[in-house]
Amino acid sequence: MVMVELKGLHTVKAKGKVYHYAWRGGPAIAGEPGTPAFQDAYNEAIASRAAPDSNKFSASIIRYRASADYKKLAESTRRNWGPWLDRIADHFGALSVRQFDRPEKIRPRIRAWRAKFAETPRAADYGMQVLSRLLASEVDHGKIASNPCEGIKQLYSGSRSEIIWTDADIAQVKAACSLEVAFAVDLAAHTGLRAGDLVRLSWSHVGEDAIIITTGKSRHKREAVIPLYQELRDVLARIPRRSPVILTSSRGRPWVKDGLGSSFLDAKKEAWTDGVDLHFHDLRGTAVTKFYIAGMTEREIAEIMAWEEDTVSRIIRRYVSRTAALKERIRKLDAARKRTKAVKPPVKPPLSNNR
Repeated sequence: MVMVELKGLHTVKAKGKVYHYAWRGGPAIAGEPGTPAFQDAYNEAIASRAAPDSNKFSASIIRYRASADYKKLAESTRRNWGPWLDRIADHFGALSVRQFDRPEKIRPRIRAWRAKFAETPRAADYGMQVLSRLLASEVDHGKIASNPCEGIKQLYSGSRSEIIWTDADIAQVKAACSLEVAFAVDLAAHTGLRAGDLVRLSWSHVGEDAIIITTGKSRHKREAVIPLYQELRDVLARIPRRSPVILTSSRGRPWVKDGLGSSFLDAKKEAWTDGVDLHFHDLRGTAVTKFYIAGMTEREIAEIMAWEEDTVSRIIRRYVSRTAALKERIRKLDAARKRTKAVKPPVKPPLSNNR
């Protein structure tokens, strides 16, 4: 009889007898190891473990992980969502999918799960976002009629879109960081690009009149078109061309994953030993002010940032000084007058009396 090694098979000896289990804590396998009957029983047990009851919510999570929608997510998003899907499986996996079709019953349980993370409201809301996307997928596949997460308000109400780095803040962090991190800070403050897009921004994205790059946040379906205004041209001129990619580490190589982020955090801790509520992402708001002073309209800025015009307007009113805003209005009026004069037909000279 040929013995085939069965992965995970757990053997226990008790009172002179030998018992075999498909895995530690799994079902017992009857019969003699090596026989077809034993092999069949083992295979059936493994198959039942790999394919959970399709009526359980744990099967919903497996379906979602295998779905095209989940695979389309950015790698960084899947990396962040994976642990949350595991937490959801631990808490809700044993429930019947049909229980999620009874909002009045399941919503209190969803809120109770979220309450476990209430000390970190943004994390709690992030977990709810993952659960809601999972349930939306089940709605799309006809497993449930509606998404019970809809209508549950977020815990975290703050928005950072109107927080910016001032020129003084930027000068302070640049005094504590390497030249390479300083280049990244300047480029972020003058383009409004997210860190993930900045580290892959290459010289080939820089055209004659604009930087054009697809954005990772949109899964590369949207292009950011950033006009090359003079301050941005000056920033690019200061950065040495060491690689096809614009931003490089001190070794002259493109930044590795999370390398820029960790170097930036180290510099921020050194610049503000008592801490400061400023994130790298907040440099996007700084870019809004620079875009405006460079002459772009609020609508143009909103299109670049993929923000609402009201948000752009509030940032400008709050952070762009009255003097700078007034000078910008005067500049625009002067430019409009010049255009008007250029298209106005010349006045014909009066006819002479001597004909």
